[in-house]
Order: sequence, then C-alpha cells, then structure tokens
Amino acid sequence: MMQAMIFAAGLGTRLKPLTDTTPKALVTVGGTTLLQLVVRKLQAAGVDRMVVNVHHFASQIVDYLALHHNFGADITISDESGRLLETGGGLKMAAPLFRPDQPILIHNVDILSNVDFRAFESDMMHLRTSHSAEAVLLVSHRPSKRQLLFDSSMKLVGWTNLETGEVRTPHRHLRIDECQSFAFSGIHGFFPSFFNAMNDFPDRFGIMDFYLSRCIDYPIYGMCMPNLQLIDVGKINIIREAEQFKNRHY
Repeated sequence: MMQAMIFAAGLGTRLKPLTDTTPKALVTVGGTTLLQLVVRKLQAAGVDRMVVNVHHFASQIVDYLALHHNFGADITISDESGRLLETGGGLKMAAPLFRPDQPILIHNVDILSNVDFRAFESDMMHLRTSHSAEAVLLVSHRPSKRQLLFDSSMKLVGWTNLETGEVRTPHRHLRIDECQSFAFSGIHGFFPSFFNAMNDFPDRFGIMDFYLSRCIDYPIYGMCMPNLQLIDVGKINIIREAEQFKNRHY
C-alpha cells in the first residue's frame, strides 16, 4: 500500500495568464482540474492517503477540496502559504504527515501520464528489498535537454544539461561517456527512512538538489518505463494536446 504527495504549491508562471487568478492545480484540462485528474488516478491505483502542499492561491485549493469532499480520499493539506519551500523543502515539511512504514509516491500536479502505479510500486519494493533503495525515480528515453545520469545498475550518479554541457555530480571522477542518461518524469517513489538524510538541509530546497547531493552515500535508483507517455501541462499551448491525452488515458 502506498501513500502519496502531490506537489501543488508552485506558482505556475508558465501558465500565465491562467495562473494570475487561479492556482496551477485548478487549471482545467477538458473540464477537469489537474488536481482531480491526479487524485483520481492515484485512487484507482489504491493509494489511500495523500498530502497536497499549497502556496499560490492556497485557499482556493483548500476550498475546492472541501467542496468536493476530497473526492472521497484521505487528503491532508501541507500549508506553505507563508513561504514557498520548493519541492524538497515541501516534502521535508510534510514528513510528519506520512506513515513511517509505507513508501510515498511523489507526483507533480501538472503531469498527466499512462503510468501503472501498481506496477511502479511493485518495482519500487523490489529495489527496496534487493538494493536497499531509498528513492526510485521514474525515467524514460525521451527528448529533454536536462538528463539524469545513471551507472550500469541504474543507480543515480549525476545530472547534465545537454544544451549547456553543465554536469552536476558528487562523484569526482565520473565519466559521462560511461553513464546512461534518461529524462525524469516528475514522478518518484520515496521511502520515509530517507527523511533522516534531510536533517541538515535548509527549509527551502529542490528535491533534485537533495537527490544529487545524497546519491553518493545513499542508493537512489532510476526505473525506466519504455512505453511511458506523459504530458507536462506547463504551458498554455500544451492544454489542447493534454485534452486529447486525457481522453485516451483518463
């Protein structure tokens, strides 16, 4: 059984002017909010507890969930209305809201996908048992200038920007030509034991910064989904494409 965190606190600047008056989570695709689409997909996979963090127009999200009775789900709000904590800080703040004995599925609110979350959970638990994984990042081969780097066992070792040539890694002698590169999906699994590694991080930080700094000491794995299809609903011109995707997969 999994629990989940939905990152819904972002400003949604790429979706302006829609997000001038509405939080990104409540932008609609084919008449359905992004938040409802994610909640329903998680419910269908058997996720019984969810945490939603809020910041931008936070009260609108709180009121929306109350109006819809949380869509019948066990949903708790992690309120960042005082200060946006980014993805890592948001997860760290929400730590007390999670059960300590169940993996956490982390999902960006603006991602639509064809992911089978039950299968992903099974893969996560296998990596936990066989390799003591603390986190599992869902990745795929798809065009993206930002790529995560993995060794031959799919253990995370770094990140690169193909456009600028920038590389980030804690491994001093990493050879990029020996690495596998994949695009991150915005969907990942996180085991609560890993919260201990966040203790010396500030209140505000990005989750990828955390993963990249800790991957030298902790087992963080990539899980490649060859047939992964996803839509990042980050820009206005993507919404029409997202509506067609929704009709096929939701």
